[in-house]
Amino acid sequence: MSRDASRLPAVDVLKALACLLIVLHHLAFYGPMADIARPLMPDVIDFLDQHARMAVQVFLVVSGFLFAGKFGPSGGQPTAPLDILIQRYTRLVVPFSAALLLAIGCSALAGLWMEHRSISETPSLGQLLAHVLLLHDLLDQEALSAGVWYVAIDFQLFALAILLLWMPKRFAGDHPAGRMLAPALIAGMTFASLFGFNRDALWDESALYFFGSFGLGILCQWATRRPDASLWLAALTAVAVAALAVDFRPRLAVATGVMLFLGLAARSGFLHTLPLPDALGRLSRISYSVFLVHFPLSLVVNAAVTALFPTQPLVNAIGMLVALGVSLACGALFHRHIECRPLPTHKRLLFPAGAVAGGWLATLALGG
Repeated sequence: MSRDASRLPAVDVLKALACLLIVLHHLAFYGPMADIARPLMPDVIDFLDQHARMAVQVFLVVSGFLFAGKFGPSGGQPTAPLDILIQRYTRLVVPFSAALLLAIGCSALAGLWMEHRSISETPSLGQLLAHVLLLHDLLDQEALSAGVWYVAIDFQLFALAILLLWMPKRFAGDHPAGRMLAPALIAGMTFASLFGFNRDALWDESALYFFGSFGLGILCQWATRRPDASLWLAALTAVAVAALAVDFRPRLAVATGVMLFLGLAARSGFLHTLPLPDALGRLSRISYSVFLVHFPLSLVVNAAVTALFPTQPLVNAIGMLVALGVSLACGALFHRHIECRPLPTHKRLLFPAGAVAGGWLATLALGG
């Protein structure tokens, strides 16, 4: 069992299980191994294909919960937002940029063995730039790997929340009204998303669409630190249920369940005392790296297995498990050597530029 007192075991369990579900969802959704293996386990494949993607709500709520542990009423006020955003950007984009290079190479390799919708075309320079600037969806650029939209949304959510907390401090200083306005702005944006933006797919490339789930995590963390925490959690649950009554969305139901789990775990002490197997603790720590590398690597496994065994369901089902294992093993290596590699800030800022240059050279070499 894990004994790292600096971590939150209940959060680690959520992150680890959500990570597994996202990898399996992409294996089922994009195929082609899943298509061939489907006759063996149609219900399992259908569940992973249609419902496992809801696990992204876990990451949204957990991200908000952890954010609120550092900023706002339960933490500190952001006094240097630009420095904070640069730090967040480099933390996300350095490993993301390396994963883009992996995606380009794996797509080229998989393309030697199969033709499939999941294989990306060699990228243009503009496409690479849009990715490292986290603007690919907003600029309608084709994604170079599955799930990369989430990296951009994560940064947007973080930036928007920092802005909402910083503005009252900037314009009201230490006035009590300013301290009250910051959480009010977060709550207002959360409710606007729950009852408005999240109901319109027009906004699904922006943080406004996802802030409802992220904000539930923030407000849950703040509520659990109040003397009357039970009352605040009940009020927050009532708001979420009202949003579901107005427009039932399974993704919001999942987010509400995660928020309640975290709130009750924090109130009972379970947040810190949940028995955590070492395997889940390790998977939680490397979950971002696994998320970044799993699809390119799974693409290569898909191509190899279906090229050699195009009609054998059992072999392709085993291939899905192999792809999962490869993703976890390589995610651990990526975490150790890329994500957690110590670099000074200026080098971390230069790393995305190097990735763009490397990706462009790879594109030219591949004849793109």
